[in-house]
Amino acid sequence: MSVVLVINSGSSSLKYSLIDPQREVELAAGLIERIGQDSGIVGHTVRVVAEPGQPVLTMLDAKHSAERPIADHHEAFAVMLAQFAEHGPSLDENPPVAVGHRVVHGGARFFEPTLITDLVEINIDDLSVLAPLHNPANLAGIRAARAVFGDVPHVAVFDTAFHQTLEPSAYAYAIDAEVARDHRIRRYGFHGTSHKYVSEAAAAFLGRDLGELRQIVLHLGNGASMTAVRGGRSVETSMGFTPLEGLVMGTRSGDIDPAALFHLSRRAGLTTDELDTLLNKRSGLLGMAGHSDMRDILAGRDAGEESATLAYDVYIHRLRAYVGAYIAQLGGVDVISFTAGVGENAVEVRADALATLGFMGIRIDPERNAQRGGIRRISTDDSAVEVLVVPTDEELEIARQTLSAI
Repeated sequence: MSVVLVINSGSSSLKYSLIDPQREVELAAGLIERIGQDSGIVGHTVRVVAEPGQPVLTMLDAKHSAERPIADHHEAFAVMLAQFAEHGPSLDENPPVAVGHRVVHGGARFFEPTLITDLVEINIDDLSVLAPLHNPANLAGIRAARAVFGDVPHVAVFDTAFHQTLEPSAYAYAIDAEVARDHRIRRYGFHGTSHKYVSEAAAAFLGRDLGELRQIVLHLGNGASMTAVRGGRSVETSMGFTPLEGLVMGTRSGDIDPAALFHLSRRAGLTTDELDTLLNKRSGLLGMAGHSDMRDILAGRDAGEESATLAYDVYIHRLRAYVGAYIAQLGGVDVISFTAGVGENAVEVRADALATLGFMGIRIDPERNAQRGGIRRISTDDSAVEVLVVPTDEELEIARQTLSAI
């Protein structure tokens, strides 16, 4: 059996997944957290297949956890290997044919899955100036993985790559052209792996030609973004130079007048780092209502909390504004898909986000919308637009792109 190991390396975490690409199933997954701290947390889950050869996974997952100090990413990989050796599946019996790495920022250099070489590592490092919280951590995982799995190809799959099809009119900011060029200021977009997977899965579910569809994908999690997809290509996306722009998120503000930051600097004396922390970690739902989780916001709204109600209303208002703008950019829409934690589970968010689009013939079926689990249609049979819930699978998409690169 040929398998692909997928790695998502954070600054203090290592998330991994072992994928069987032929059956497109996850055989095992794990998360190692608190790397470099006094005590690390290790979680490893083995997926169990119902019957030999059957591609449908059961709920009989075997979960294992432990706590121990983990000094760095190299030690984290040793811990990961120990989990596979002790709990399975055996990597000796199922050696990976390749390792796929999630890399957040590819700048304007990387527009497809890329075989990792020493030169590619240098370029990923150089792009760290655009993603200082992500690319250095991604690179640490790459270097640790190449040290362990030196005899197999490693592939970088970039979050920004899917959005490299944006036209200059969509990615350029209206600032001094020389300043923008010298400092690489432009819209890059993120969550591209998810948007690509969902748009393709939606077309397959509907039995429609991807090349003929105008789609809007709403990736709504703690981080949130929206993408307009025409013919399988990203033509507009809400995140910009960084993942801060666009929709209201768990802790991020999304769109805000830049002059408000000048005002806070001059009048409140906030430094650049303090403004960064404010907008990325103390804003969004958390800043408005004290909770970053949509479930808490909904519970607070139902309990009559004014702050939770306002936060929810602002969240929905922003979604409607972007959906409307993207319909205009696409010249109409055939499919709207919701994905990620909020998109897949928050019934109210899906209904309210599209509630004002009845004039376009978009209709949500309340009973279908209340159902859970798997890819599904939530629009009525007579809706002019197909509305779907499509659970994202970024690990599977990374595995697919890794194979395509080798």
